[in-house]
Amino acid sequence: MSGEASKAISKEVLWGGGRSPFSVSYGKMMMWYFLVSDALTFSGLLVAYGFSRASSTAAWPIGEQVFRALPGLEGQYPLIYVALMTFILIVSSVTMVLAVEAGHRNDRSAVLKWMGLTIIGGFFFLGSQAWEWSHFIHGSGGSFLLAEDVTVTGPEGETFELTAGDAVYMDHHFGHLMEMHLAGNTAVTLSEDGGHVVLTELGDHPHEAHLHGLTLNKYVEGETVIEGDAMMDLWNARSADFAFGANLHDSEYAFQQSYSNFFFFITGFHGFHVFSGVIINIVVFFMVLNRVMERRKHYEMVEKVGLYWHFVDLVWVFVFTFFYLI
Repeated sequence: MSGEASKAISKEVLWGGGRSPFSVSYGKMMMWYFLVSDALTFSGLLVAYGFSRASSTAAWPIGEQVFRALPGLEGQYPLIYVALMTFILIVSSVTMVLAVEAGHRNDRSAVLKWMGLTIIGGFFFLGSQAWEWSHFIHGSGGSFLLAEDVTVTGPEGETFELTAGDAVYMDHHFGHLMEMHLAGNTAVTLSEDGGHVVLTELGDHPHEAHLHGLTLNKYVEGETVIEGDAMMDLWNARSADFAFGANLHDSEYAFQQSYSNFFFFITGFHGFHVFSGVIINIVVFFMVLNRVMERRKHYEMVEKVGLYWHFVDLVWVFVFTFFYLI
């Protein structure tokens, strides 16, 4: 018995640690655990969005028509600004790679330079997302439902059969003029005159609006704009249900409210991740500036925050694809 006891393995050998699994530190391992769990959360949200869209019987909004908020050129060049946001975020991931590489070389000045550019890219993305949200909330023109069946003729002579309950989307200028008049409870008379629409306020002088017409490309392949008599046919067939912009209760983009709710939640959740990443990057930036990493004799903290930043960029690629491209 005493011989068996003498052969027992000491506690130091049993619990002394040894080689780390996958040759990574405890901190990096915990970061990977967090990123995997976060990836499952985003996957669940995107799968729920896809299921809601696939099961919807109503027309689903087209990204090219919803997201056209290029600063100074609102309503033109669809998805250009969102593409620019995405490009800047991807470039910020490249600058983070360069910061991590500089940390491996213990090049403090290069780490500061590349992390600073990463932070600037993050702020640009957050500001751009706030801009997109603002335009999404305020709307691009408004929409209404048809109260009766109507047949309209397009500019090339093509005809479209629309039924009661279909949605019609107003162009930017027309929508805001109507919003202004409806908000004031002012009676409005509309008449077609030489390709223009004349809005006459009772008790006031006429206001002429040069319009592009009402958009039907939620139902027609390609970009089709209705003008003249066809526009008036649609307007005369309208119901009393108007929607301007989007919130948690109403949406001009889709009469199934789930689209706007998913947009707010998923893009907002991702925006919170980007905001958190920017704050963490700033903290690490000042740690490098104060030579904390030099005293620790390694730049592993830069590498850990880099893993988080790359994850945020990768998630945005999927969000961008689901909401803007498909």
